[in-house]
Amino acid sequence: MTYLALRLSRYINGVAQKHGEVSRLMFAGYTIDAITNGVHAATWISGPFRELFDHYIPFWRQDNYSLRYALRLPREELWDVHMQCKKRLMDFVSRKAGAAMDENILTIGFARRAAAYKRADLLFQDMERLKRISNEVGKIQVIYGGKAHPRDNEGKELIKRIFGAGQQLRHDIRVVYLENYNMALGAMITSGVDLWLNTPEPPMEASGTSGMKAALNGVPNLSVLDGWWVEGHIEGLTGWSIGEPIHGKGGKRDHSLDAPSLYDKLEHAIVPLFYHDRRRFMDIMAYSIAINGSFFNTQRMVQEYVVNAYFNR
Repeated sequence: MTYLALRLSRYINGVAQKHGEVSRLMFAGYTIDAITNGVHAATWISGPFRELFDHYIPFWRQDNYSLRYALRLPREELWDVHMQCKKRLMDFVSRKAGAAMDENILTIGFARRAAAYKRADLLFQDMERLKRISNEVGKIQVIYGGKAHPRDNEGKELIKRIFGAGQQLRHDIRVVYLENYNMALGAMITSGVDLWLNTPEPPMEASGTSGMKAALNGVPNLSVLDGWWVEGHIEGLTGWSIGEPIHGKGGKRDHSLDAPSLYDKLEHAIVPLFYHDRRRFMDIMAYSIAINGSFFNTQRMVQEYVVNAYFNR
């Protein structure tokens, strides 16, 4: 079916620059472009942030690119709005999961389809080191969400492993897996956590969109360099990378280095920044909106489809 579609299509594109590159290697002989996905800003920006943007960036709905002016947002107001979103999420977790989470603790979010290649349990590969980071560098807590396809047994086992890890860590790190994941819950998590985690095994992630939703709400990403994050990543400015990128056409990469890299970034960069240099952390929040939120949206994406795919052939 793929080759049938390739032969009958007058325009072919991947959904991220990296996806286009990988697709050209998979299907040699075909001209494959790339138009990176985006998310609908007005849908995924939370209520408190919409009000903040309405005040300081009044034309953001008509022109998503004007979100670049988020760099001018007063940092105290940016943080206050973020805390409104975080408190809402903490209250929800308390009501629905019966778990008391502290709004003052660095909260990591991971919510997407539960599939083996997304490696949702990578964070727990070395639980002793994770506990040490939380106990000695700065406390962390984790919120998970997402469903597995009914026939995806590996995805179901992945969720079980996360539940098991949460039980083992219960005295050191609060880990919550929220049930009945849907769009409303996804929006609450992407706007209410402090850090968005994404750990796919490259080059399996075509694009991904959850991190884009987080960025629109000023939540920095901590992600493997795959999918859209290859384009959105500026180290220490829009977030942080995990592991090394794929090098060359052969795709040589040591996936075993991903977990140590994840812990290194938490221990030496993110956790100290969150607790001891809050102003700099707020700057990264603003850059996430201004650089990634202003670009990885459907307004820009549809414009590219119009220019590159629909009317330019």
